[in-house]
Amino acid sequence: MRIKNKQTIAADEERIRRMVRELPDDKRPRFFREVEKQLKDPDTYATLNFLFIAGLHHFYLGKWVRGFINLGIFLIGMLMLFTSLAGVGLLLLIVITAVELKALFQSQTVVQDYNNGVMERIYREVAAQTEVLPDS
Repeated sequence: MRIKNKQTIAADEERIRRMVRELPDDKRPRFFREVEKQLKDPDTYATLNFLFIAGLHHFYLGKWVRGFINLGIFLIGMLMLFTSLAGVGLLLLIVITAVELKALFQSQTVVQDYNNGVMERIYREVAAQTEVLPDS
């Protein structure tokens, strides 16, 4: 997964904010209600990454495949520590730790990009929704 740079993410966020400002007054509250329910907190992501190197922060963002891959590599590395392949297990743990440390330092950017995607998806759903008048 390639992470966008901070400027691109900030520009995306500003573009989405402009689009939301153009929503009709009756649709804007729905947008904000949905967004409030679905946005993720960068501090929670960073904490899960810091405390549990095993990839739980990926599950937090709904990235199930990546989460299971990280968890699997972590568990395999841990199990290998108690076998004759302890060196390989240690190497796996070092590699997964290095990869996850990078993600830890980029947590604000990763979550902001994720949240931009959530806001854009909700915007499209709300903007596409048409008012259906009840039958008279």
